[in-house]
Amino acid sequence: MNKVLRNPYAYVLFVVPAMALYLTFYIVPMLNSLKYAVTSWNGINEATFNGLDNFVKAFHDEKFWIAFKNNIYFVLFSVFVQIPVIIFFSILISGAKRFLGFYKTTVFLPSVLSTAIIGVIWQFIYHPDAGLVNQLLRMFGLESWTHGWLGEEGYSMLAILVTNGWQWTGFYIVLVLAAIFAIPKEMQEAGEMDGAIGWRKARYITIPLIRPVILVVMMLSITGAMKALDIVFIMTKGGPFGSSEVMATYMYKQAYSMSLFGYANAISVIIFLFTVVLTVIFHFLTRRTEEVDY
Repeated sequence: MNKVLRNPYAYVLFVVPAMALYLTFYIVPMLNSLKYAVTSWNGINEATFNGLDNFVKAFHDEKFWIAFKNNIYFVLFSVFVQIPVIIFFSILISGAKRFLGFYKTTVFLPSVLSTAIIGVIWQFIYHPDAGLVNQLLRMFGLESWTHGWLGEEGYSMLAILVTNGWQWTGFYIVLVLAAIFAIPKEMQEAGEMDGAIGWRKARYITIPLIRPVILVVMMLSITGAMKALDIVFIMTKGGPFGSSEVMATYMYKQAYSMSLFGYANAISVIIFLFTVVLTVIFHFLTRRTEEVDY
């Protein structure tokens, strides 16, 4: 084995197939998208170069900015609502003395379901008449709080954010739980001897020690929010009146409903650039808090 590892050709043998797949399915499509982003193309006829017209059009497109705003809602909801919920339930479950496997399986279950199933289930839950949400509100005398959650402009985006959060929270909880269980018991016992019990222990010991994993979860949430598409498409198709449109669904419609493939590719490039900018900003803000020594 050591003889093989000392042979440079062995590394080439392992690396070349992976690099070929990476170039074929990642780099080449991305370059093609960039190429067609500066063209006027309907997907059938020959593409004609039009410079930066598609990008200028996007930045003057009111519907695109509504979609962009909704992506920002996805990011804010993930960071300021979903992440605290993930941390809270992770710490709660980690303290369970019995049925730990049951709790982990239960919270993880929504993550293994397809988004199509999740979307259909929550369409029933949000149904104006027979839906669980409105029935519970009526049960508690809150009739005035009932809404057509997916059919009203002011609530459709919120309904989607809750559904998306419900689907992925369990997946992130399992990641955070793994980090909590990796904390040396000696450190936890030393903290308990110093009086750090319950939520004091969580605040001063657990959360600081799992900070790198929390940052990874935040990063995954942010990048996931920027490419949100399927859950929106299944639940509202961007409606009503574009109120729940996100950049990816808007891009899809421009390509496959309007046959504006050049414009759609320009939007895909903008999504990529926004995601890179957010990632760089996040890395810059958290670069000093990524390492923890036990």
